[in-house]
Amino acid sequence: MKIGITCYPTYGGSGVVATELGKALAKRGHSVHFISYAMPMRLSGFQDNIVYHEVEMSSYPLFDFPLYTLALASKMVEVARYEKLDLFHCHYALPHATSAYLARQILQETNIKIVTTLHGTDITLVGLEPSFLAIMKFSIEQSDGVTAVSRFLKEKTLTNYNINKEIEVIPNFIDVEKYRRTRSAKFCANCAPHGEKVLIHTSNFRPVKRVLDVVKIFNEVQKKVSSVLILMGDGPDRSACEMLCRELGIQEKVRFLGKQAELVPILSTADLFLMPSQSESFGLSALEAMACEVPVISSSVGGLPELQVHGQTGFIAEIGDIDRMAKYAIDLLTNPSKHALFAEAARKRAIEFESSKIVTQYEQHYERILAHVSIPAK
Repeated sequence: MKIGITCYPTYGGSGVVATELGKALAKRGHSVHFISYAMPMRLSGFQDNIVYHEVEMSSYPLFDFPLYTLALASKMVEVARYEKLDLFHCHYALPHATSAYLARQILQETNIKIVTTLHGTDITLVGLEPSFLAIMKFSIEQSDGVTAVSRFLKEKTLTNYNINKEIEVIPNFIDVEKYRRTRSAKFCANCAPHGEKVLIHTSNFRPVKRVLDVVKIFNEVQKKVSSVLILMGDGPDRSACEMLCRELGIQEKVRFLGKQAELVPILSTADLFLMPSQSESFGLSALEAMACEVPVISSSVGGLPELQVHGQTGFIAEIGDIDRMAKYAIDLLTNPSKHALFAEAARKRAIEFESSKIVTQYEQHYERILAHVSIPAK
């Protein structure tokens, strides 16, 4: 198959999944064309069967805002015509599925299909804005195939938009051979020089991730357990987090690493992963931690209960319940045998989301769409 993949290239779960999916499909012999305004973060180095097409943006005095949706549609038309694409796979409905619909209207001489994967924020936040509601609903309904990364997100989509559209749940995935615990003595010495316990969090530091809660949870933990906190990623709440660390007097125990491309050496030093989010459609960063044998303390939102098992791979608490999350963390960090059992269970659970199995589900979804076969209800 010849597949055009459109995604946000920035630091975040949807772009990671889209890029890893494209790389896996290319290894299976498919021709994959990434179409975006910048090179996806995880798309580094040459790989056979992968081509990147940049959407060029022009600036005109007449327009106050960049016309990305139209520019993307134009580039999709160009790539589809000259590369003879079979389908567009759009990660995020807005604006990608909208652009794909426009492109398909122009490409009437072809029979190109549109597959849209819903990742979360497009449904739970952006699409519910009154100004976007109609176009979100239309873009989903006009897609030939729609997938969601969790049962929670599927139900949320059907409920929020009152649409009659079959949505197949295909969860996020991970390369369990790449994501496995490996000891890095040098990194351990740098982040926990005195053998402290290591708590970790990674995100785009948006308010929905509640990174301030991460700091508050750690503050309670470090009072009882000698520990350090590692924060990876960047975003609008980073400055507030740094300020909170100084206010609490724990700045020497917290390390801000910014955006990181190589996560395994860092995750492999961790004893716990904290994810107190307000909303998570799936929780890809938690899955990455679990694959590296790191138990997860998370909130009970969205698709997280579908990923981790309370009392086995980690613990789940209500949003904002900092005290309970801290107690769970202290319990695991002070009980080595219990922590070892949780770490083993986390790895076993992560293997259930092994990439080859999930990529096959996407292939089968493509084949059904191209063959005009309805998707079986789940």
